[in-house]
Amino acid sequence: MLRYPMLALSLLSAALLSACSSDDNPAPTQPLPATVEVKMLAFNDFHGNLKPNGNVTVPDPADPSKTISVAAGGAEYLATWIKSLKAKNPNNVVVSAGDLIGASPLLSALFHDEPTIEAMNALGLDFNAVGNHEFDEGATELLRMQNGGCHPTDGCQGKTSFAGANFKFLAANVVNETTGKPLFPAYLVKSFQGIKVAFIGMTLEGTPSIVTPTGVAGLKFLDEADTVNKLVPELKAQGIEAIVVLLHEGGAQTGLLNECKGVSGPIVDIVNRLDPAVDMVVSGHTHQAYNCEINGKLVSSAYQYGRVISEIDFTLDGKTRDVAKRKASNVVVSQDVAKDGLISQLIAKYEQLVAPLESRVVGKVAGALSRTVNAAGESVMGSVIADAQLAATSPAGFGAAKIAFMNPGGVRAELTPNAAGEVTYGQLFTTQPFGNSLVTMTLTGAQIKELLEQQFVGHSNGQTSNRILHVSKGFSYSWDSTRPAGQRVDAASIRLDGVVLDAQSNYRVTVNNYLATGGDKFVVLVQGKNTLGGKQDVDALEDYIKASSPLAVPALDRISKLQ
Repeated sequence: MLRYPMLALSLLSAALLSACSSDDNPAPTQPLPATVEVKMLAFNDFHGNLKPNGNVTVPDPADPSKTISVAAGGAEYLATWIKSLKAKNPNNVVVSAGDLIGASPLLSALFHDEPTIEAMNALGLDFNAVGNHEFDEGATELLRMQNGGCHPTDGCQGKTSFAGANFKFLAANVVNETTGKPLFPAYLVKSFQGIKVAFIGMTLEGTPSIVTPTGVAGLKFLDEADTVNKLVPELKAQGIEAIVVLLHEGGAQTGLLNECKGVSGPIVDIVNRLDPAVDMVVSGHTHQAYNCEINGKLVSSAYQYGRVISEIDFTLDGKTRDVAKRKASNVVVSQDVAKDGLISQLIAKYEQLVAPLESRVVGKVAGALSRTVNAAGESVMGSVIADAQLAATSPAGFGAAKIAFMNPGGVRAELTPNAAGEVTYGQLFTTQPFGNSLVTMTLTGAQIKELLEQQFVGHSNGQTSNRILHVSKGFSYSWDSTRPAGQRVDAASIRLDGVVLDAQSNYRVTVNNYLATGGDKFVVLVQGKNTLGGKQDVDALEDYIKASSPLAVPALDRISKLQ
C-alpha cells in the first residue's frame, strides 16, 4: 500500500519529469562523424535473481539438429559478461525492459530488493523501463528505489543507508491520475559522438489487472503504442531521429534463442501500430527469448533471470542522425567466465544476513512438487499451496473456509527436497515471494461458478489468457474449451466433498489479498462478504508442511478438461 500522500508522490514525479529530455553530453560543436557504431546490451525480467537459477536451451555444438541445456545466469556472471561486451565498443548503453525487481528470491526480497538495485548499479545499468512487478510494493516504494532512503518500516537492514539507483527508471505510460504527469521520465536521451538516441520506457497497459490494486493506486496506465507515437514529434523537434523503445510487454515464439518462429502475443500488435520513426523495441514480460523483425523494426527479448543478454549493434548515420543498420544476437550468460568480484562481495554480505532464515528446515515432503501444469490447468505445487491456505483458514475463528483458490501466476517455483526429503524456508519463499496475506470471504455458489468462468479468454471480464486457478482438496469441477465463453464450466460438475454446489447457498472461500481485490481480472471476488484477513501465504505453507511432514505429493485429479 502507498505509505505517503499522493501529493509527495506527484512532487517527486514532477522533479523527475524535468529530466526527461536530458542529455549526458553537450551539443556537438564539431561536424558529426559519417557513422557511429553503438552497442546496446539488454535484458529483462531479472526478478532479483542475484544467484544462478536455471538453464538455457541452445543448439548442440556437436549436432545443430539437437539441443543441450546450459547453466546460465547469476549476477556475478551477468556483470562479467556485460563488462566484456561493453569493452568491444566504448559507445555503449545497458538497458532493461522491466521486472528488474519484484517476485524475487529471499536474498533480495527480504531487503525490499535493495541488493538488486545495488548490483545493477555495480554492473552499469543505464535505463530500466518499469515493469508490472516494479509496482508490487506501490509507487512510493518504487520512487524510493530510484531516489534512495531507508525503508519506512524496516529501515536500512545491515547498512546505514540506501543510496538508490544510479540508473534511471522510465515510465512513459504511467501517469498520476490527478496531474496527468508520468511517475518517472517518459524517455531519456544519450548521445554517441554527438548523435542523440532517445530511449522511451514503459510497462504494459494491463498492469493494473495483474498487480495488487493498492500497488497502482493513484496511477493510470496508458496504451503503449499511442504513448510512443505521441512522443515522436517531441523527439523530432529536438533533432532526434534514432528511437529505441524499452517495453515491458512481449510475445512468444516456437524457436530457439535467436529465432522468431510464429511470433505471437501483444508485442506484435503494439509494434505494428508504432510510428515508423521507431527503430528498435527491447521487450520483456513473457519471459521468452526471440530475435525478430516486425513492421520494419528490430524486436528482441532476452528470456529471464539474467540468463541471456541481447547484444544489439547498430549504426548511426551522421547525415540523417538515424539508425542505418542494426542486428541483434541473444547471448547466453554462461558460467565459464570469472565472477565479478564486487558482485560476489555484495552477495556474500547479504547471504550472511539472510542465512539463518533461509537455511532453516521447515519439514519434509515425499517428492518434488512441480509447478508444471497439466492439460486441465492443475499443478502439484499449486494444489499444495491451495491446500495450505485452506488448512490455515478452515478452523472456526480463522475463517471457517471450505474452499481455497490460488492464482497460477503466484506460484513462482517448484519445491524440490534434498536427499533426506527436507525443504527450507528459503525454498518456500522462492515459491511464494510476494508476501501476500490470506483473505477469507463468503461467496454464493453462483458467484463461485462465475469465478470459474472468469478464468477463460473471451469472458466479459476481459481475460486475455486462460488463468486456471489452483483449487484445494475436496473441490472439483470440469470445463470444456469448445463451449462459449461464460458457459465453459458445467454447474453440475462443481462439487465440494462430492456434493454439487448450490447456486443460492453461501460458502466460505479463501484467496490471497491480490485475488481478493480483483487481481488477474477475477472481479467477482470483490463482491465477497464477511471478509476476514489471515496470515501471510508463505507462513501458511510452512505451517502446512510442518503439520503434514512428510507431506505426500497430491494427485492431479481436482480439475477435468473435457475437450
